[in-house]
Amino acid sequence: MQEAKPKSLRNIEEKMEGLDINSLRYHILESAKNFKSSWIELGRSLYSVWKDKMYKDWGYVNFDVYAGREIGIRKQTAMKLLKSYYFLEKEEPQYLKTDYTDSAKPSGIPSYEAVDILRQAKNKKSLDEDDYRNLKKEIFEKGKDAQEVKKNLGVIIRQRQELDPEEVQEKRRRSTLRRLLGQLRLLKTEVSTLKILSAPLVKELDILIKNIDSEIGEES
Repeated sequence: MQEAKPKSLRNIEEKMEGLDINSLRYHILESAKNFKSSWIELGRSLYSVWKDKMYKDWGYVNFDVYAGREIGIRKQTAMKLLKSYYFLEKEEPQYLKTDYTDSAKPSGIPSYEAVDILRQAKNKKSLDEDDYRNLKKEIFEKGKDAQEVKKNLGVIIRQRQELDPEEVQEKRRRSTLRRLLGQLRLLKTEVSTLKILSAPLVKELDILIKNIDSEIGEES
């Protein structure tokens, strides 16, 4: 005996009937059917719908109503999907490339909940670039789930709070130096390409980069 489909899934399939299979609306509903393995694609589509207010063309007064009635997800879930996708687009676009999403197994693609935790970690002043890099590795390379990532993030935050003021200040200084070094290297590439600085100034910029790089290296 064939197992009955959940009502939410039946509702989605009913809405797909009669729609152009090449339309965005059909594509979103199809992504919603495969939610767990294709949240990135669903997030991308929902972001377009939210940004351009396309739900109004489909007879919905706002995005929340559209998400709830059309594809059967709550406002909180829909917003996490939007924020997680936009975060990847802005901060980690390499994970949105076709070669990554096509080659990765569905089980190997991080959940939107895990990515949302990474998004929140990015904005925490108590964490530095090393902390963020380690969390990202846990999610994208080690495949840890959201609950475990959240637990590890809590441990890191508590550890940072236990540091004395001098340690905190030193950690922030080193983090700032790393960011500055990255910006200077980018600047050097641009001025070298465009040739907008004289050779002596480029040389001084190169010396500054080497000095900062050496200082960070000595502290590591």
